[in-house]
Amino acid sequence: MTEVDWSIDAYDYELPQELIAQNPIVPRDSSHLMVVDSLTHHNCIFRDLPDLLESGDLLVLNNTRVIPGRLYGHKTTGARVEILLLKPVENDCWLALVKPGKRFSNGTTIEFIPNSSNCNYKLQATVLSTDRETGGRFLQFNLPQGISLINLLDQFGHVPFPPYVTDSQALTEQYQTVYGTILGAVAAPTAGLHFTDELLEKLEQKNIRLAFITLHVGLGTFRPVETEDITKHDMHYEWIEVSPSVVDKINQTKSQGGRIIAVGTTVVRALEGAALANQNNSNEQLSISPFSGYTNIFIYPGYKWQIVEGLITNFHLPRSSLLMLVSAMIGRKRLFSLYQEAIAKKYRFYSFGDAMFILPVARIN
Repeated sequence: MTEVDWSIDAYDYELPQELIAQNPIVPRDSSHLMVVDSLTHHNCIFRDLPDLLESGDLLVLNNTRVIPGRLYGHKTTGARVEILLLKPVENDCWLALVKPGKRFSNGTTIEFIPNSSNCNYKLQATVLSTDRETGGRFLQFNLPQGISLINLLDQFGHVPFPPYVTDSQALTEQYQTVYGTILGAVAAPTAGLHFTDELLEKLEQKNIRLAFITLHVGLGTFRPVETEDITKHDMHYEWIEVSPSVVDKINQTKSQGGRIIAVGTTVVRALEGAALANQNNSNEQLSISPFSGYTNIFIYPGYKWQIVEGLITNFHLPRSSLLMLVSAMIGRKRLFSLYQEAIAKKYRFYSFGDAMFILPVARIN
């Protein structure tokens, strides 16, 4: 490991603005797929994925679904308000980012504007306190008895899009995976956006097994690492669930010689985070057990892989923790060489962009 590998500047690169994908490819599985082998790489179309996998492999996907977590409203003074829900706390209390934040003292009441005049509910929240870590506010929602906030979000909320997507109208459903079922994310697990129902069916027909974890993607996924030494970065927490059935599939796949392929960095964090939670302070390879809770695992070059063998992922933002995670799998220098080629070949970047498949033989440790 060279000194430059720990420097945040080593994870920066220039990306032409026109390569930031503003709309998804139609159909979803027609995006480019850069396939990374041990020494070489080649370019495919995402729908070729079944031909790149072997019978008995296990694809692990994230079944989270983006909540319509951006709400608009006003204070009792009439001043306009915008909030972004981050996560539930307890008893109808949520942590949220509030704009304009400086004008909200504890006890402020917000009344939210429904999406339609046909809405039969009135939705209000009171500011309880400020969260020092995020700068957000804890909001206590006043809800009808027996109704949760999640049940009302379709009537009051809007799906939040990444800040680099400039025109998000009519893209709400395209910013969800076809298999997402568990509401809770504030951003999509974007590697999964390439899958169609037909592609999933073809994978299963080839005896490529599927398993679903849950990781509710947080706002921190968009935030760059700001420490000069990346090892000093304070990673954000995200909620994960790795069920007993997923653990059984992983153990069975490994025992039969199959490979564990993560669809997206969120799946990597969930599986490796669950293994880390099972750590017994030994130097032995960690096993995985069912786990439900929060993880703040930060994976960067030098990380010793425990569960994940291969990775399908999009092309990520400069200085992001996601870029460091992928660097941990194939090395920073090789990754940046591949990124430069992707730029030269006009690949599409970020959430609605193209993808990379890192084969298990390409993993460096």
